[in-house]
Amino acid sequence: MPSEVPTAGADRHLGRVVDELKRELEAKSRELAEAHEQQAATAGILAAISSSPGDLRRVCVEIAANAARLCDADDAIIGQVDGDAARLIAHHGPIPTTAPVGEPTLPLTRGVATGRAILDRQTVHVADLQSEMEEYPQSQDLAFRLGVRTVLAHPLMRGDVAIGAIAIRRTEVRAFTEKQIALLKVFADQAVIAIENTRLFEEVQARTCELSESLEQQTASSEVLQVISSSPGELRPVFDAMLANATRICEANFGLLTRLHGDVAEVVATLGLPPELLAVWQGSGRVPQQSGLGRVIETKQTVHIIDVTTDQGYAEDDPLRAAAVELGGFRTLLVVPMVKDEELIGAFSIFRQEVRAFTDKQIELVANFAKQAVIAIENARLLNELRESLQ
Repeated sequence: MPSEVPTAGADRHLGRVVDELKRELEAKSRELAEAHEQQAATAGILAAISSSPGDLRRVCVEIAANAARLCDADDAIIGQVDGDAARLIAHHGPIPTTAPVGEPTLPLTRGVATGRAILDRQTVHVADLQSEMEEYPQSQDLAFRLGVRTVLAHPLMRGDVAIGAIAIRRTEVRAFTEKQIALLKVFADQAVIAIENTRLFEEVQARTCELSESLEQQTASSEVLQVISSSPGELRPVFDAMLANATRICEANFGLLTRLHGDVAEVVATLGLPPELLAVWQGSGRVPQQSGLGRVIETKQTVHIIDVTTDQGYAEDDPLRAAAVELGGFRTLLVVPMVKDEELIGAFSIFRQEVRAFTDKQIELVANFAKQAVIAIENARLLNELRESLQ
C-alpha cells in the first residue's frame, strides 16, 4: 500500500499554526515580562513607603519614575491639593515643570488636565494638548513652550474626595493604551497610600512628641515640688531646681531668676551665665526701662524677644543688653513675671544663643514655674513667721 505524502496545502497550514504559536508565545512572554516589571515597580514603591514613612517626596518620586517608565511617557508629575491649587510633590522626566517641587503651582481649574481630573474626579486623556486650546486654555503656554502634546491625568481618590492627581505626558501625539491607563490608576492608588501613610505617621509623631513633652513637664514639676517639700523655708534649692528644669525643657543655654524690689533686681539663681556677665548685672543697680526685664516691670506681662540684636533696646545702647550679646552671645530672650496679688515680685529670664523663638508650650511651662515660685516664696514667708512666733 503506498505511503501518504503531505500535500503543499498541509505544509502551509502547519506553517501557519507554528507561526501563530510563536506569536502567542511571544505575546505571553511580553505579558510575563510586563507583569514582572510591574511587580518589581510595586515592590520598590512598597519598600520606599516602609523605609521612609515620613518622606512623602521620596516615595512619590519613586512612583512617578515607575509611572513614566512603564507607561512609556516622557515624564510624570504628582500633585496634592493645597487650598485652591495643587502642590507639586514629585516630578520625574526631562519636561520642565512650571515651578519648583513643593509649591502650590498646579491650578485647580478645568482648563488644566490635572485640575480637571481633580475637580471632575475622573481620568482625563488629552490626545493633543496643542490642538485643544479651547478645552484647556490655561495650558496653552505650557503646551507650546514645553512641547507637551499627549497628556493623561488621573485623580488621587481618598474615598469620595480627590486629594490630588498624577499625570503623565508625552512630547509626541500618541494616545495612551488601555493597559497604560489602567496602570496609571494603580500608581494613583499607590500615591494615595503614600500620602495617607505620611499623614498618619506625622500625626503619630506629633502625638508622641506631645506626650513626651507632657511627661517631661510633669516630671519637671514633680521634681520641683519634691524640692519644695524637702526644703521647707529654703528658697535657694527651690529656685535652682526651677531654673534648671525651665532652662532644660525650653532648650535654652542660660537662665536667670531675679527678685524685684521696685525697679531694682536681686539675682537669686543663675544657670550657665559667664561670671563676667553676672558681675555686670549684679552691679547694674536699677533695671533699664528698655530692657526685657524693664518691660516686664512696666507691664507685668511676659516679654518674648526673638532677636535681641534687632530689638529697640539693643539699638538704644542698653548696657545690659549689649553685655548679654557681647559676653554671653545672647540672641533670643524670654522673661516671665512672678506676680503675687497684682504685685511683681520677680521674674524668670531664659536665654538662647541662637535666633529661635520659644514655643507657646515652653512659655506656658515657665509661667507655671513662676506661679510655683510665688507659692514657694509665700510658703517660706509663712513658715518663717511661724518659727518666729514659736520662738
